[in-house]
Amino acid sequence: MASHGERNDRRTPHFRGPGGPRDRGKSGRPAATKDTDKPEAEWIWGRHPVEAALCNPARTGLRRLVAAPGKADNLPVDQMTQAGQALRVEVLEPAQIDRLVPAGAVHQGLALLADPPEAADLETIATPAHGVIVLLDQVADPQNVGAVFRSAAAFGARAVIMQARRAPPLSGALAKAAAGAVDKVPCVRVVNLSRALDALADLGWRAVGLDAEAQTPLEAAFDGGPVVLVMGSEGEGLRRLVSEHCDLLAKIPMPGGFESLNVATATAIALYEAAKPRKSTPER
Repeated sequence: MASHGERNDRRTPHFRGPGGPRDRGKSGRPAATKDTDKPEAEWIWGRHPVEAALCNPARTGLRRLVAAPGKADNLPVDQMTQAGQALRVEVLEPAQIDRLVPAGAVHQGLALLADPPEAADLETIATPAHGVIVLLDQVADPQNVGAVFRSAAAFGARAVIMQARRAPPLSGALAKAAAGAVDKVPCVRVVNLSRALDALADLGWRAVGLDAEAQTPLEAAFDGGPVVLVMGSEGEGLRRLVSEHCDLLAKIPMPGGFESLNVATATAIALYEAAKPRKSTPER
């Protein structure tokens, strides 16, 4: 698989900046998509995802909390009641919880039926410009997206950006793989990723796309300034138009000779590299 940028249409690295070949302009800044047909409540399961959802003050629409005997003893239910969200723990046998969640779900005796988290606003999470943002280009596997959220939380990323109608919901297997990170890292959903990159550039962010065929090694791609890590989908990597909106394409050197990495693994490596302390270059 070509999870960190390998794609059918090979391109060489390129840069974009003031006075460059393309005039971004200031118009068309996207905001988080607000669908009128909001997704229905879905189950979250497992101790870490459930506890993180209960502790998230921005999380609303908590519908039903079920727990096997003794499994809810340390959950912050009293704290939620004081905050105005009365939620009663419904004690069920593990086999009864099995029937509520998908087959094979490892629920650890806890499950929560909840509305999806509200999408964050692009400009809000990007201002002021510092740190790291992750942008996912058509990464649709829930396990991979969940693992990306977990790495984003571990390395202090500001947000994860996904396309509004092509990304999985932040529940179920995704929330389980994220181990609570979907309630710790803001998620921005946008209609058009290229326009989102334009808006971020206007706000002072530099976009680095991962591409297995790029010439620049990953460790040379960061200058200490605010950066958007642009990660492509499994198999196809970055789409052409998205890659053209990156300031630089970089690769993860793999001396072992293996051709590619899983997108979640590649994102974790890129976040680790981007998080290393560096002296910022002068403002361009």
